[in-house]
Amino acid sequence: MTDQPSSASSPSEETIHLDQFLKLQGLVSTGGHAKIVIQGGEVKVNGLVETRRRRQLRIGDVVEAMGETIPVESDEDDPPA
Repeated sequence: MTDQPSSASSPSEETIHLDQFLKLQGLVSTGGHAKIVIQGGEVKVNGLVETRRRRQLRIGDVVEAMGETIPVESDEDDPPA
């Protein structure tokens, strides 16, 4: 068996869409507001302006929006709902 890097992300890798992340962090109140903010160029991911609402964020990404800088972190420590 060979250890070759896979071009696809691992199935267990946690991701969240940018618009959902903004809502969960309380930076916007609705999906429509998230759309306006993102498509208006007011959001950066890892220092670059991001205009795609469905941008997949991964652990370690850093989102800047509404005057705040928030790292994407795992919620593994949170108890299941």
